[in-house]
Amino acid sequence: MANEAPATETTNEAAELLEHERSDLRHQLAELGYGDAGGLNYDANFADSSQVTAERGEAEALAGELKEALDEVEAAIHRLHEGTYGRCVRCGQPISEARLEAMPAARLCIACASHG
Repeated sequence: MANEAPATETTNEAAELLEHERSDLRHQLAELGYGDAGGLNYDANFADSSQVTAERGEAEALAGELKEALDEVEAAIHRLHEGTYGRCVRCGQPISEARLEAMPAARLCIACASHG
């Protein structure tokens, strides 16, 4: 059983979780003002104080993290459609169901993830 892909029920649950996560991440990015052009939208006429600059830097860092997470989720959705979801993209071995439950967008098995 260790060499089998995740069960259909697991992939259906993963699909639901991943779609929900994608929607949530898109919503969070929109709340930050992350535009369709791929960057944060700012009012060019707003006074640029050091506090505003610091807040902008924090928002850009958070948006970057959210965008990376969104990219991982979208890659997992793509793997679901390809039929390769649940297999390590590095070694090809199955990713444990426990890992997929904890991290539905996981692309690496535990062994490959621990080796960096």
